[in-house]
Amino acid sequence: MASVLHLTGPVLLGRDEEAPEAWVLGGRVTVERPVGDHDVTTVDGWVLPGLVDAHCHIGLDAHGAVDRPATEAQAVRDRDAGALLIRDAGSAADTRWVDDRPDLPRIIRAGRHIARTRRYIRDFAWEVEPDGLVERVRLEARSGDGWVKLVGDWIDRDAGDLTPCWPADVLAEAVAAAHEEGARVTAHCFGEQSLHDLAAAGTDCVEHATGLVPDSIEAFARQGIAVVPTLVNIDTFPRIAEPAREKFPAYHRHMLDLHARRYETVAAAREAGVAVYVGTDAGGSLPHGLVGQEVERLTRCGFSTLDALDAATWGARAWLGRPGLGEGEEADLVVYPADPREDVGVLAHPTLVVLRGRPVG
Repeated sequence: MASVLHLTGPVLLGRDEEAPEAWVLGGRVTVERPVGDHDVTTVDGWVLPGLVDAHCHIGLDAHGAVDRPATEAQAVRDRDAGALLIRDAGSAADTRWVDDRPDLPRIIRAGRHIARTRRYIRDFAWEVEPDGLVERVRLEARSGDGWVKLVGDWIDRDAGDLTPCWPADVLAEAVAAAHEEGARVTAHCFGEQSLHDLAAAGTDCVEHATGLVPDSIEAFARQGIAVVPTLVNIDTFPRIAEPAREKFPAYHRHMLDLHARRYETVAAAREAGVAVYVGTDAGGSLPHGLVGQEVERLTRCGFSTLDALDAATWGARAWLGRPGLGEGEEADLVVYPADPREDVGVLAHPTLVVLRGRPVG
């Protein structure tokens, strides 16, 4: 006798679409009541497609790549928080083995970070000079899952502040090379100038994007450049900047200013029509399992609860080209005890996580 999971719903199929109930049969979602005899398990609650963490580093900690047990623990923590689809925005570890584990989240990889020599966190990135950027971008495009991750700016110790890592012409050539290889480009950026350069180069996405100002916001909106702000990470800017207070005062002041206006910056981008998605930046200095906290941060930027959920579910999955809870799709879903459209705080308390059609956790 086949096992069936009966979800009493509501089942939130899209931001404007729901079903009163659904079933998981043979690992797939259906809103049609199964015919015949089945061993039925009923679960009550509000159902969402598995949450998306669009900026996460499985296989990485503050010191670089981690071993398999540590990688597994990170993936499990994200899964148990409801994050079942992860865009790994740069990792020095080979996590392909995770794909063979039906109990672990699905990962979309961006290869390893590409940074300017001595201009990023040690042991995280491929470090190259401008004349090697295009070649490295092509290599990472071929080894990833349709994304390349650049480090767009970092502290320049000679300048004493954030500065772009790449000459604008080289950056444009690198983005074009990624597109030729069939990959999209995203970039770590804190400051203002790197965002102008990346927009001019035709990037597809920017991480953090704290330096957005009206003209770069307009360019992002016009060109369809997405932003993953990682607000739970931006919360740490004062701590990151504090050691530089005396030696690099301009950098210290700059980081504190970017931090102070973080919610207003994201709100202005959203108001202008920039697509914003949920990402936590877990796996460097931050723990995993923060996806619900990041959704809550978006509500501080003026997002309605529905818009914030969309940035972590239906909209994010469509952006990444991955299915949600459509008829016949593989069942990656999370059940909650209350309506997340009323209070996103419920995301911290999933009742059940189903991955590839099977309850996990």
